[in-house]
Amino acid sequence: MSLWTVYILKCRDGSYYTGITNDLEKRLADHEAGAGAKYTRGRGPFEVMHKEAHPDRSAASKREFAIKKLTRQQKETLIHSASL
Repeated sequence: MSLWTVYILKCRDGSYYTGITNDLEKRLADHEAGAGAKYTRGRGPFEVMHKEAHPDRSAASKREFAIKKLTRQQKETLIHSASL
């Protein structure tokens, strides 16, 4: 059983991208190579600003959805209140 990670990336343009993966290093490499999400293409380099471990894909997807609904200010509060 592998853990799933919910992550927030800061893009070169200052925007945030939230996603889930079970292999963060590979997923970050995919984003950097332009093979990740459509939103991140051309927005690298990226900085991992926040990450959370979840026991399964379902829990990670629910948390990803909740984070995506947050305002930018709320995301920044989350980022600054939690440590990597």
